[in-house]
Amino acid sequence: MPYVIALDQGTTSSRAIVFDRSGAVRAAAQQEFRQIFPQPGWVEHDADEIWATQSGVLNQAMARAGIAARDLAAIGITTQRETTVLWDRATGRPVAPAIVWQDRRTAPMCDELRAAGLAAQFANRTGLVLDAYFSGTKLRWLLDHVPGARARALRGELAFGTIDSWLVWKLTGGREHLTDPSNASRTLLYDIHRGDWDDELCRILDVPRAVLPRVVPSSGVCATAAVDGVQVPIGGIAGDQQAALFGQACHRSGLAKNTYGTGCFLLLNTGPRAVASANNLLTTVAWTREGRTDYALEGSVFIGGAVVQWLRDGLGIIRSAAEVEPLASSVPDNGGVYLVPAFAGLGAPHWDAYARGAVFGLTRGSSGAHLARAAIESIALQSLDVLAAMQKDAGISLSGLRVDGGAAANNLLMQFQADVLGVPVVRPKVLETTALGAAYLAGLAVGYWKDLAEVESNWQVDRTFEPMMPRAEVDRIREGWNKAVARSRAWVEPA
Repeated sequence: MPYVIALDQGTTSSRAIVFDRSGAVRAAAQQEFRQIFPQPGWVEHDADEIWATQSGVLNQAMARAGIAARDLAAIGITTQRETTVLWDRATGRPVAPAIVWQDRRTAPMCDELRAAGLAAQFANRTGLVLDAYFSGTKLRWLLDHVPGARARALRGELAFGTIDSWLVWKLTGGREHLTDPSNASRTLLYDIHRGDWDDELCRILDVPRAVLPRVVPSSGVCATAAVDGVQVPIGGIAGDQQAALFGQACHRSGLAKNTYGTGCFLLLNTGPRAVASANNLLTTVAWTREGRTDYALEGSVFIGGAVVQWLRDGLGIIRSAAEVEPLASSVPDNGGVYLVPAFAGLGAPHWDAYARGAVFGLTRGSSGAHLARAAIESIALQSLDVLAAMQKDAGISLSGLRVDGGAAANNLLMQFQADVLGVPVVRPKVLETTALGAAYLAGLAVGYWKDLAEVESNWQVDRTFEPMMPRAEVDRIREGWNKAVARSRAWVEPA
């Protein structure tokens, strides 16, 4: 029996997961890699280390599944999206550290572009807001600051890519430089309506087209990877959040999911219609397959599950992420404590690059348990802000929310999310929906799964969390949260 393997390259770790035809996990492997913080507000990765960990877990997952490369029907790739790599085409080596999506060094550049009256032009063509989150300004920074990079880029000697492009380049031995529309739509350089790189936006950001990858469908065989001497089709590529939307079987307009990973990412499928946001959300390509493009509205929370890592690594009040739920559950409520985890600024719907993390409401009676509970609640409350904006844009009221990601295993968080949203929160049996979505996109391309109906039949509910908190209590919590967010904004001055 053949299998599909998904490479899930995230912000803090690289994973590989082997799936069978029922969508069940047969084996998995994961390896963390370094987070590099050279200056306040800067976040970098070593792209070579990303490749080393990703190729390592590919082999580990196959070994744990007891399979060989000949048993793989296809490879699906899903990655952290806006992280920016620039490398030498001849040597295949990065010319600088990768600039991570959380990095804020280009916030002043975005300020200048907005001051020049260019925000509407970028929004109309790319569906994005002008923010340091996206790849285009990061690429411009590299071209401006790496000695000789711009001249070499103009000569076609350098290649730019988000992490998907980097992995495909390495998997194919440098034969293929490509990306898919879901990742291209996160660069500030791609016209999501025409489905092509935009020459005018490239000119504004001073990015030569010679560095850009070829754009291929999200589902379709685009290359082959050499795995232990066997050529395995690469059949699916998608940004992590779009892959999760696909893996959650949100294949039709009106279905939504929230992924609780390093950040939180709430996506609503809008079908073949690119809905422009009036509430500071993003309009993005969900995927392309069989000649059709589907779009989504997206709200991005920069710090979701990463706030738990901060409790562990920054404060040391827990030794492992698993300890946060029992610690937070040891108190009946947050004790008036609110934590705004704006460590990398605030994402949707605020888009404040100059906000910073803050804790409010501390008293002598406040404890580590209250802080842990406030951290968990901050994840759900940020998601609530996004969902409120999303419902205004789409003109609908959701009847439920599908959830996934590592933090979705936290029952306290899921119950609190249902309480503040006032709608059921539905957790599937397979939480690895990001990797599963990439596997489905790849498997559909090679006929491993026949059609969407077969894929949807694999989706099964693990648990539904019904809202239980009185609305008066929800209103009180939300009032305190709104006050805390307002006081965390514009904390640092523009550089």
